Amino acid sequence: MDVARYIKNEKGGIDDVILSSGIHVKPAYGPADLEEIGFDHDTDLGAPGEYPFTRNLFPEGYRTREWTTRQYTGFGTPRETNERFRMMIDHGQTGLNVAFDLPTQMGLDSDHPLALGEVGRVGMAVDSLRDFEVAFAGIDLHKVGAGLTINAVASIMLAMYQAVAEKLGFDRTKISATPQNDILKEVIGRGAWIYALEPAVKLIGDTIEYSMTTMPRTNPVSVCGYHIRESGATPAQEMAYAFLIANAYIDEVAKRGYAPEEFVGRFSFNFNIFGNLWEQVTKFRAGRKVWAKNLSEKYDVKNPKNLWLRGLFAGGGSGLTKAEPENNIMRGAFYGLAAALSGAQSTALCSFDEAFTIPTPRSALLSLRTLQILMDEVGMRDTVDPLAGSYFIETLTKQMEEKIWEEMGEIEEQGGIIKAITSGYLQRKVAWQAYEFERDVQRGDLIKVGVNKYAEEEDADVELHEYNEAWAEEQLAGLVELKRTRDSAAVTATLKTLETVARAGENVMPALVDACKAYATVGEMSDVFRDVYGEFDEPSIF
Repeated sequence: MDVARYIKNEKGGIDDVILSSGIHVKPAYGPADLEEIGFDHDTDLGAPGEYPFTRNLFPEGYRTREWTTRQYTGFGTPRETNERFRMMIDHGQTGLNVAFDLPTQMGLDSDHPLALGEVGRVGMAVDSLRDFEVAFAGIDLHKVGAGLTINAVASIMLAMYQAVAEKLGFDRTKISATPQNDILKEVIGRGAWIYALEPAVKLIGDTIEYSMTTMPRTNPVSVCGYHIRESGATPAQEMAYAFLIANAYIDEVAKRGYAPEEFVGRFSFNFNIFGNLWEQVTKFRAGRKVWAKNLSEKYDVKNPKNLWLRGLFAGGGSGLTKAEPENNIMRGAFYGLAAALSGAQSTALCSFDEAFTIPTPRSALLSLRTLQILMDEVGMRDTVDPLAGSYFIETLTKQMEEKIWEEMGEIEEQGGIIKAITSGYLQRKVAWQAYEFERDVQRGDLIKVGVNKYAEEEDADVELHEYNEAWAEEQLAGLVELKRTRDSAAVTATLKTLETVARAGENVMPALVDACKAYATVGEMSDVFRDVYGEFDEPSIF
């Protein structure tokens, strides 16, 4: 999954190295290796900023633009989260990546019985537009874009983001939001789904269609290979499954009469970085090629900018360990290095204490500083694609490209990504790989430093970000006050309109914006969809 397998001989030397994607690494590479794989400079590499974008999306890489730093942030109430947002921005962070608590992710208000003990625990609690007004107060939404890690209720949160921007005086055509709006990966790898699959995909289509004209700077879908990889997929599978999922969303919008050329330029991705440095770098170099070819050949997309693989390449949580947690600081630095060497547009690092807790201010700042040191001290902005032309890197990139296409082809043979998910085939495959990975780590076959090699019997000294019961009390009091003071008739009317639109199969986004502005709650809007669309019935995978 994240660790290369080293096959050693009796003398302690290495006979073979097998990357998690199944690629064997040779001791040395030369011109003959490029010839053997059919490497062609123009079609496989090209110039930076030119098709197939192997080397970078931009001709001069980071010389013309810094990568966006977008640390994953959010906990407790909107007030606490706003304080952390502003602290990170004050220290040089250039984008937001918003964490929501589990009740919000599942479309439940903070006063729902199932929310007990979870309000504000793993992210910010959001019940209504009033919470967004607090969370984004004092932040220039024209300058700072926000990723919204939310999925099942992404349509609601995108509508709420538009509503808060307009209420705070920002132009909706100039704001940039990127909802992690990917329900198919939730079914594969994380489990925070709500609605039946077909209408859930339809909601994603609604956000894409709506954003084309209403919020043109918004990235209405962020396809998340990250969580698929965290659940057991190899790097090649992470890219392959994400691209097939993106194709499913393209098909959903295309069947409404739009040409993919009109909207795919705003697609975004969230990918994972942990493990073998070379595998991560070549995964992204190959991924840019595959995505560009996929759009060009399958969907006849012509505009070069619409062929870009855009998104967040982030340091992965599964690479972190609870044992010797300070080691995670070094791991994070190497993950950031991989992001920079692979040409990431935006990046973030998991903080060293995230195996235990929500990051403290100190650990969050250390992660941000790591990225800033790479950018401003280490030389990652000096030249574009510094590894280009390496016999090893170009061979591995070509092999990784072939692996990605191979993994895509396997799923297509199963009837396509949606059929592979609804049947449970893909979930079984990934779950079994996760089991094999954990078994091999416990056996010591896959090395994790401080865990199964060079391990020490010491208790970790980590400052915990303790859960505060007062957060839930404050959030519940605010919800009571909201329901007491809002215009109940307006709420009822907008929810009725939302139901009517949803039952008619129309685009729900305008009705959601109106409901948000009337201070309907996340739970109330989600319940409308539950009633209309039904809930997803998980297939058995064992």
